[in-house]
Amino acid sequence: MTSLFSSLALVVVCVTTMLIAFYGLRLSRTTSDFYVASRSVKPWWNASAIGGEYLSAASFLGVAGLIMLTGQSGLWFPIGYTAGYLMLLLFVAAPLRRSQAYTIPDFAQIRFEDSKSLRKLTTYLVVVICWLYIVPQMHGAALTLSIATGLPGWVGPVVVAAVVAITVVSGGMRSVTFVQAFQYWFKLASLVIPTIFLLIQVIPEQDTADRLRSLGTQLENISGLNLYETISIILALLFGTLGLPHVLVRFYTNPTGHTARTTTVIVLGLLSAFYLLPTTLGVLGLLYMPWLGSTNETDATVLLLPSAIFDGFLADALTAIVVGGAFAAFLSTTSGLVVSLAGALSQEFFAGTVRGFRISTVLATALPVLIAVVTNSLALAGAIGNVFAFTASTICPLLLLGIWWRSLTAKGAMAGMLVGAVTCGLALMLSSVIPPVDELWFHMMRQPAAWSVPLAFAVMIAVSRSTRRAVPSNTDTVMARLHVPDRGAQL
Repeated sequence: MTSLFSSLALVVVCVTTMLIAFYGLRLSRTTSDFYVASRSVKPWWNASAIGGEYLSAASFLGVAGLIMLTGQSGLWFPIGYTAGYLMLLLFVAAPLRRSQAYTIPDFAQIRFEDSKSLRKLTTYLVVVICWLYIVPQMHGAALTLSIATGLPGWVGPVVVAAVVAITVVSGGMRSVTFVQAFQYWFKLASLVIPTIFLLIQVIPEQDTADRLRSLGTQLENISGLNLYETISIILALLFGTLGLPHVLVRFYTNPTGHTARTTTVIVLGLLSAFYLLPTTLGVLGLLYMPWLGSTNETDATVLLLPSAIFDGFLADALTAIVVGGAFAAFLSTTSGLVVSLAGALSQEFFAGTVRGFRISTVLATALPVLIAVVTNSLALAGAIGNVFAFTASTICPLLLLGIWWRSLTAKGAMAGMLVGAVTCGLALMLSSVIPPVDELWFHMMRQPAAWSVPLAFAVMIAVSRSTRRAVPSNTDTVMARLHVPDRGAQL
């Protein structure tokens, strides 16, 4: 019965997603519709869409899994995911919207007077980041589908890729905006409902107090993050949010810089409300499924909790609701990533046409499916944390210095991004193949953001100072465009 209910939930989510996408197709007519929804998305609508795409597999499944795995150290992830938007609000949201760019490579080209080399490098980094982020979504889909229905793991990535491709091809950013806004509220409901039922059940139980008293002992026995890893993860999450292509592209869809800031404030509220739920479920997992923390299945905590506490129809129904929400998370985040990736590929290789956008969409979904099918899943939140470290070491310095420091040069930006990409990427790859040891050098490789991010900034600044004569001649004009407040005009 659980399999039947969960299968129905998956079908409902996928069909609803495609129907909403087809509605967006009716409204998508121009190139601007496909890339930035004609810059006409209002703050509440856009904030819901951002919540829909940002709350990925790492948020829906991974946060509870990390609490099971690392105890209170896992709380830094939802804190960092949310606080990263405060950084966006303060430093990036409004200036990025005023740049009038469609994509991050567009911003690089506008800021540095048509530097083709910098644009190409930025495009390649966006492609790598998006693919690295999509693969964990596919792994989450494989995990969810195999637990819920017993189907082979490869079916999940294929289903996600097919639905996302249809959604994005149908109407581009216009369709994806409608889909993601719906999916935020659906994901929220799919965690609120089970959480309420679970709390109503467990709070009156006589052994709940005994379980809570044992929780302290459990947490003491859990190996959490050390001080260096904690600092590095916080830095990665705070600065990494500023470099996520699928997050940044949503600010291009606001009518003005002011509405981009308003959108960000609303997002902070939406994320804060959401993260209370997986955190609560992670604690319930420690109370009722402590054995799961010693396995490789901690990411399944949210999926397994209903059947661990309830029996019969209620367990099946609550599990189906969670499964539907999990699949909505994979679909909404992957949709945003594919839109960003398709936009960058189309602008670079297909002259930015609607037809090129659609071809790029198919290309953007194909490779991650193959990678997900032939690789095993890492801990979802940990895998996404690695992507945050990479973006914090590459795209983030380009945006922060490009927006706030007029002396940045194209050569400095390229040097910093290359150093950040190589050092952070090599560290992460080596730490994945070297046997774990409790040594500082290994922790620095496994969590490189604490040193790779400052290094990328330092290289950008040093090289820019040594090439100060190469500051673009249009810098003052571009900086004025980024920082002069708009008065509600549609740019």
